[in-house]
Amino acid sequence: KDGRKPANPAFWWVNGKGEEVKWSFEEFGSLSKKTANVLSEACGLQRGDRIVAILPRVPEWWLLNVACIRAGIVFFPGTSQLTAKDILYRLQASKAKCIVTNDTLAPAVESVL
Repeated sequence: KDGRKPANPAFWWVNGKGEEVKWSFEEFGSLSKKTANVLSEACGLQRGDRIVAILPRVPEWWLLNVACIRAGIVFFPGTSQLTAKDILYRLQASKAKCIVTNDTLAPAVESVL
């Protein structure tokens, strides 16, 4: 051993089944930069644009949050319990240019588009 303690993770997520995701500061930084680049380049979002995230509290929720900070994008969180009516209200009120969700919640989002 080289006498050093292992680095503390920057992010440590555990779900109800005991599954874990651990990211070091370097990994979290790199992943958030890549995500910010996707938002800015592939999605064409600019500083000040708004994004609505309708996701459960999965690791990607935090990654998206930090990526928005990096890119200067305004992050509007939404819970997975939102109804179609709730989603429509948030989209209209926020004037979001982008919605991020998962396969499970996509039908509710698509129903208001």
